[in-house]
Amino acid sequence: MGDPQPAISDRLRTRLQAQLTARGIDPATALPDRPEPDPALEAAQKRIPVAYRDAVAEHPAVTAWVRALADTSVAPSTGTANPPYGSTGRRRLAHGPSLLLWGSTGTGKTHQAYGAIRALTAAGCGVAWHATTAADLYAQMRPRPGADLEHLLYRVTRVPLLLLDDLGAAKGSEWTEEINFRLLNWRAENRLPTLVTSNLPPLRDAGTPAGQPVLRDKVGDRVLSRLSGMCTAVQLTGPDRRFTRR
Repeated sequence: MGDPQPAISDRLRTRLQAQLTARGIDPATALPDRPEPDPALEAAQKRIPVAYRDAVAEHPAVTAWVRALADTSVAPSTGTANPPYGSTGRRRLAHGPSLLLWGSTGTGKTHQAYGAIRALTAAGCGVAWHATTAADLYAQMRPRPGADLEHLLYRVTRVPLLLLDDLGAAKGSEWTEEINFRLLNWRAENRLPTLVTSNLPPLRDAGTPAGQPVLRDKVGDRVLSRLSGMCTAVQLTGPDRRFTRR
């Protein structure tokens, strides 16, 4: 066999070189390593509060939870009558465990929670999620003209991933306990991943100061039972991050 033909002729190479030079491009220089934009992560970023858009899940228990959910996520349309043969798509979250992140004010509970949402999206999971504080949820659920409150609770209850922030911080009542129970009981029974944060320890123990309220006092035994069954409780410790950042 003769010598292989060059991929492009010398004449074409000369023309290409002249055009690149005119544009200030040196073909011998390596291109910068710029990561591909991730539309799903960019969309998630727009919904995350500005203070948490750079949040990173760093706590070992939180990163382990992210890995467990990512590993058990399923391909698009899995289990449907029309599986997407040969098609691509982001895996979606299936059923999985939940986390209760608790600790004193400013220890990074909400930071870790939003970091976990960002990490799941970056891992290639199609994450349909909703975030709310418990106080905001109660405010939205108060009766008002024209509001379909049952539909609102239905949507929040069944979202694939829920962040329920600051549970136990709002003033409790039989009505708020019922909202908490309906929300968490359904998610517990259907093993929908849920991130719950609270400033309060779940239960009183020998080391709890006498005047320290606990989550059980605020949400009641029925709700705490559901949380205990569905969540791994993770305590975050340390100084108030909001003060140490200054």
